[in-house]
Amino acid sequence: MPSPVFPSDQVTPRAAQYAASRHAAWLGAAAIITDEVGRVLLVHPTYRKDGTWLLPGGVVEPGEHPHVTCRREITEELGLVLPLTAVLAVHSFSQHHPDLDSSPCPGEVRFVFDAGTLTPDQVEAIRLPHEELSEYAFLETRDAVQRLRPVDGQIMLAAYRARLGNTATAHLADGRHILDVPALDRHDVHVRYRPFWDSPLHRGPVPERLPVQQAWAWCFIPDGRIVLVADPGPRGALPMLPGGTVESTDASPEGTLHREATEEAQLTLADPVRLGWVLDDTGEVYGGVGPNARLRLAARVTAIGPAAVDPATGRPFARLLATPAQAVALLGWGPPGARQAHLAAGTARDRWGLPTARAAAIEEIPAEGMRLS
Repeated sequence: MPSPVFPSDQVTPRAAQYAASRHAAWLGAAAIITDEVGRVLLVHPTYRKDGTWLLPGGVVEPGEHPHVTCRREITEELGLVLPLTAVLAVHSFSQHHPDLDSSPCPGEVRFVFDAGTLTPDQVEAIRLPHEELSEYAFLETRDAVQRLRPVDGQIMLAAYRARLGNTATAHLADGRHILDVPALDRHDVHVRYRPFWDSPLHRGPVPERLPVQQAWAWCFIPDGRIVLVADPGPRGALPMLPGGTVESTDASPEGTLHREATEEAQLTLADPVRLGWVLDDTGEVYGGVGPNARLRLAARVTAIGPAAVDPATGRPFARLLATPAQAVALLGWGPPGARQAHLAAGTARDRWGLPTARAAAIEEIPAEGMRLS
């Protein structure tokens, strides 16, 4: 129904009646800000009685646009001036949603913007208004949702996953997607933050004194994207490269890779190439075996079969296609991971003639598998 037209120089009774009939809602704006390994920045307000945290942001003031609000609140709350690069999510609250404050509210529409990744120097420059915010923290998303009100956690995850997955702006109502649910949300995928991977990638052969305990690979399909697998769990699915622990029955780490890629993701691989290895000083995850090497490889995917249950876990893994850069963000490897991804993509280009993957939304491999040219 078209809006009626009223004279601009007066408010008629009919105009007042029409204005009163329109839906009213508050406006809010918030930002997704991360550190270099993908942890999300939350702030702890002093005024919330339930002790919950928030994304940086605040209420839209009269006459203000949401993006202006977001930039203003970032500066007021953090002491930083940051560019906004995308609208990640738009969320509408019902009037009586239980997670809204107890004050009378006609409902709220909240915009969530991408304010980027902070360098260590920018993190050091954060200054809080202590009368309003008592502290800040960079948190894994699985921990962040525990500090947020339930609906705020749902909004944060949808917005952050829109950034990670390069999907369209997420549209939500009372915490739920109103359009198609993207793959990362469908499988409840979280960034796999790993501070261990600050260790450098050694390019030479593995020293004889170091046992190889693990073999993971950047597995490329013909368009330059790679396969990630995500293991579902009670706190969400964690992504990883195909591969796993070297077993005594494996003839070589490459044999481990072929076996694990088949079991986890039903991949057939060809021509695995060693990129280097990462030192694990303690081997704690392997029962404290001591110093060992974790091998990193690149391989070409020649076939993807139908989804199946992983024999080691008894459950099927989510199988995702992502660009190497998207994989780095999901793996939480930070700058060392970006360098490793660049090396892997260069190897795929030089050895197999594969193109640089174009920016695209992360997608799930169909359950029936894929034909690869």
